[in-house]
Amino acid sequence: MKFGISWMPDCGPEVRSATAYFDDVMRLSVLAEELGFDYIKMTEHYLHAAGGYCPSPLALLAAVGAKTQRIRLMTGGIQASFHHPIQLAAQTAQVDAMTHGRLDVGLARAFLPYEFEAFGVDMHKSRDRFRATVDTVVRLWTEKGVTADTPYFSFKDATSFPEPFQQPHPPVWICALMSESSFRWAGEQGFNLLMTASPRPEVIDIAAKHVNMYREVFDKHHGSSGRQPEVALSLPLMAGETDAEALELARPKLQRYLEVWGDAAKSLAEVSSPDYAGYQGVVKGFDAEIDQVAKQTVLGGPETIAARVEDLRDGLGVDTILWIVDGGSPDYADMERTVRLFTDKVLPKLSD
Repeated sequence: MKFGISWMPDCGPEVRSATAYFDDVMRLSVLAEELGFDYIKMTEHYLHAAGGYCPSPLALLAAVGAKTQRIRLMTGGIQASFHHPIQLAAQTAQVDAMTHGRLDVGLARAFLPYEFEAFGVDMHKSRDRFRATVDTVVRLWTEKGVTADTPYFSFKDATSFPEPFQQPHPPVWICALMSESSFRWAGEQGFNLLMTASPRPEVIDIAAKHVNMYREVFDKHHGSSGRQPEVALSLPLMAGETDAEALELARPKLQRYLEVWGDAAKSLAEVSSPDYAGYQGVVKGFDAEIDQVAKQTVLGGPETIAARVEDLRDGLGVDTILWIVDGGSPDYADMERTVRLFTDKVLPKLSD
């Protein structure tokens, strides 16, 4: 398996300044490469403490790329519904060129209604808009003189510069959470699959079926190419020397995580759209007790964490886990302790 660090802040200036947060992000990202992690990932959000410190994942990844040599840099994901494909193709290719081909491009449809409202984008047409944008970005990476005519954007004879370093283009990851059609579409297109949250325990079997279906669809459409489907999962890691210590350390972080992301998710409560079927469950998840929410994290001592990792690998079919270590706004020392405990005491316990 591969492992990475996933940045998904839930802090605002009342907790720590943006400068202090990004100083910690840069410092730990460099350490992650030294410790042998495979990825650094950052998502994109706006207008709220839930992710508001990460409006530009590409800017962060370019900065990390300048301070590292090997670790791969993943957007997780760029909210394609809010961007023009010419911008996305050019800006991602620039970072890929600057980092000598270390960029993985994760693309998300977005799901928070207040973001759609602020950008003036119709949330209920987001699926078609997202897919048209992703398709056009890939064309701009790989073709010259691209013409596109959609209800969302239109242009003629566009040749994007710069070209990406990786050919034919950087790896593409499609972010999926609840929608079966997102898993299917990723497989049909031959893209990698990035699950952006751990499934709730009561729907873990459904998630596993979605992942299996993704792999089957990928093989059907692209098996002859020799390429393999890849599945990554992003979820919080809260570690301690023992299970009891981990839970004690995690309680204040889980409380803040629930408050911040629960407040952001409230705007989903009144959304009724086939494009977001099942997302009301996300809202209910933030109303749960801390002990219940802890089950959606990887929380415990080294033995417990190792067992959870193997369960996710074997039961959910995950190839890569991207650890959210900034959930609940911990300080740098806490985050460093977590990643060192994982590399020193968990990795040696994992079976091949």
